[in-house]
Amino acid sequence: MTGPLVPFREIVLKVHSRCDLACDHCYIYEHADQSWRTRPKAISDQAISWTALRLAEHAKKHALPSVSVILHGGEPLLAGPARLRRVCQELTTALAPVTDLDLRIHTNGLQLSPRYLDLFDEYGVKVGISLDGDRTANDRHRRFADGRSSHPLVLKAVDLLHQERYRHLDLGLLCTIDVANDPVAVYDALTALAPPRIDFLLPHATWEEPPPRPDGSPTAYAEWILAVFDRWNAQGRPVPVRLFESVLSTLNGGPSLTESLGLAPTDLVVVETDGTLEQVDSLKSAYEGAAATGFDVFGHSFDDVAAHPGVRARQLGLDGVSETCRRCPVVRSCGGGLYTHRYRAENAFDNPSVYCADLEALVRGIEDRTAAATAAPAVADSGALAVEQHDLTRVLLAELHSELDGRGGERWAEAWELAGTVEQRSDGLDEVLAHPYARTWLLDCLDALREGRAGATDLAGELARYVAAAAVRGRVDVPVRIAHRGGALHLPTLGTAEVAGPVEVRVTGDGFLVRAAGGAELRVARLQEESDGWRPVRRGTNGVALDDLDPYRDRFAAPATGRLTPGEAGAWNGRLESAWALLRDAVPEQAAEAAASLTTLTPVTGTEPCVGRHGYGALGLPLHEEEGALARALLRGFRRARLRALLDVADLYALDGSWTHPAPWQDAPVPASALLAGAYERAGLSGYEEGHADHAERALDLLENAAELTVSGKLLVAEVRKELCRSRERSIMLSRR
Repeated sequence: MTGPLVPFREIVLKVHSRCDLACDHCYIYEHADQSWRTRPKAISDQAISWTALRLAEHAKKHALPSVSVILHGGEPLLAGPARLRRVCQELTTALAPVTDLDLRIHTNGLQLSPRYLDLFDEYGVKVGISLDGDRTANDRHRRFADGRSSHPLVLKAVDLLHQERYRHLDLGLLCTIDVANDPVAVYDALTALAPPRIDFLLPHATWEEPPPRPDGSPTAYAEWILAVFDRWNAQGRPVPVRLFESVLSTLNGGPSLTESLGLAPTDLVVVETDGTLEQVDSLKSAYEGAAATGFDVFGHSFDDVAAHPGVRARQLGLDGVSETCRRCPVVRSCGGGLYTHRYRAENAFDNPSVYCADLEALVRGIEDRTAAATAAPAVADSGALAVEQHDLTRVLLAELHSELDGRGGERWAEAWELAGTVEQRSDGLDEVLAHPYARTWLLDCLDALREGRAGATDLAGELARYVAAAAVRGRVDVPVRIAHRGGALHLPTLGTAEVAGPVEVRVTGDGFLVRAAGGAELRVARLQEESDGWRPVRRGTNGVALDDLDPYRDRFAAPATGRLTPGEAGAWNGRLESAWALLRDAVPEQAAEAAASLTTLTPVTGTEPCVGRHGYGALGLPLHEEEGALARALLRGFRRARLRALLDVADLYALDGSWTHPAPWQDAPVPASALLAGAYERAGLSGYEEGHADHAERALDLLENAAELTVSGKLLVAEVRKELCRSRERSIMLSRR
């Protein structure tokens, strides 16, 4: 097993090995491993001290910003207040100089009293309580040895924890699922207690000891959980439920939020009452000694445990699950299930979970119920994409202002105030910020500021250029001062003036006036006419900007050309008009969307369309290609630009796996990102050129079973498939004419 060790960020510390309940589903006392019988009842002072020392050593070595220690048992409150105080003191003293300590305790609550809670308040120990629902559900398993109910005492503990002075310690409720219980009644009983969080846990089981299924349904647990999900969702999700949040997170490209689901590497280790270091506790359900490592805190470090083969096996992500799971479309959400639940005597843990059918049904059930609400609107709505792209640029501008944090000086403050004035009086600022190269400017400014390459004066001058252009576009008569050093002064979306700086820009008539500090003036009467000292941004078909002036245009893979001569510009625009005509004839829907979306075309050298570090709407197009090649470049470039814009605002696939897929157009396999990009581009070209539709269709088939695609990514695949169908229908219709 290769790769760096994954440090432990969560430590389960067994402070007492016995319990005051006799729960018949407890994995510690009722399952395969019976090592509790040989453990000391309470953790010793020596074991406490060495645990604190080893953990501080581990946190320092790996520069961990925080570690969580969960006080556990048995029933940890049986250790008593004095022993628990010793644990808290030792851990706090050892870890305070090294890292933040998150102390927690998981308890059945029977012994909980103010003396414990006062101690926990002193050390910030958060309290999680186990409760399986209403009295009927809870008493099915959580009873005293003589059969008495524990439910009233647990409710009393919850009430105590909810007193105002202790409420901040409440970690929530842990509920072990039993499908014999009414799921809605269980959920309602738990939410009635107003916990800050609920954890639903599958009962520990293996292929050797499968979970009970009273009605024989292979998806009984999924059905039970989905009944709870429906109730929770219908109520507006009033309380966080870790199981649901984890599935929703992974469906949308985020991380798993629980060890029992997802492919995240394990970062948990157990310290027993005798100082023995063990793997995750649930392994005790598999077989005798399954959790053992042979290490203890007295002679071994946490790094020794992290290197143990059993621990490493749970840190391999996709490579750590069975072959069946690796091929499964929901593996990123379920992660093959909890490691323990995969156990079978004949081949250990190289199996799907014993809850495999349940987990698949659960993930698909939640996806089916939420996809329409959680998929990014921009995927299927070009208008929403444009709005989100514009919002993203405005967020970057606000971020730049925030990062300056007053360091911009008077000039920045002046330009910022003027931006607000222009915005109040017109749409000019929106129009200028919608320019794709505004995004490039902001990203460059943020990079330069963070790297110490830009001064406040430079940034203020840049902002003033955009404010001046906005004032001119919006016909807002305010003087805008620009700390211009002379030479070319570019006003975004408008053009470039040759003036000596610094200058003041002011609206006049249909144009504007640039007045230099020395008194020299440049008057531009008509924005679209070239004149002495003024070079406008030219306009082409559909009013698109043919921008060969903006200083931020040169961020494409191919170099941007310089200013074109009138003859070169006219010829290029003529070829572009012919290219648009070809597209309108061959792919009218795409041509219309591209014309509405592509606002700025910049001539570049080379033969390929380019999508650079710009906002949506910019495209670098080859200067010297003929109309047919330009049409193809427009279409390919538009598809690339739109996909990139979608990726700016939506998670289409997760980036945390090692999946590869066969690509219909090449021999070497590719990640889902490349497969999706290839399918998207080829689907767009299929109506214009032959030979792309089959490749796109086969790629879409592969993507439908790709585990790393998110809900939004799957929606995009569905939209592209519809597009291919429309393209085929149009081809059939044209062939019959």
